[in-house]
Amino acid sequence: MRGTFGKTVLALAGLAVLVACESDQPELMNIKSDTPDEFSILPTKPLEAPEDYAALPEPTPGGRNLVDPNPQGDAVAALGGNPDRLERGQIYAGEQALVSYTARYGVAANIRETLAAEDLEWRRENNGLLLERLFNVNVYYSSYKPMSLDQHIELDRLRAAGVWTPSAPPDPEIKVE
Repeated sequence: MRGTFGKTVLALAGLAVLVACESDQPELMNIKSDTPDEFSILPTKPLEAPEDYAALPEPTPGGRNLVDPNPQGDAVAALGGNPDRLERGQIYAGEQALVSYTARYGVAANIRETLAAEDLEWRRENNGLLLERLFNVNVYYSSYKPMSLDQHIELDRLRAAGVWTPSAPPDPEIKVE
């Protein structure tokens, strides 16, 4: 019986190895395809004739073409915005009040790097269990659990204070029979 158990374990291990090696992705199976990737082909805008051929701009090698697709700009235009604002790096008159308000206490030029370093330090100090560190498991949410807001307790507090609140999903800890 002991030999049968060993053979079964060996057969299951071999089956697991074979299943792990299976792949349907051509790049993993080293299969070359001569056909184009249909998702990498983007339709271009129709060509337009210029009003004056003598006033054509100088070509810019490696630059954008007028008929190249611009999905972000097209989305902004479809929503009623100005797609030119995506490419310019300036602050417009309507945005100046917002920028002034957010910068009233000063602006750190390297705020993203500072916050990323502080976040990394916090997660290292609150790194979690030994197995999480050993197997390099992401403990982001468990590290910030003590700082997170319990939405159901806050909802009850606001409702008790008479603040109008929209409906909320049921609390998963309360069992409804």
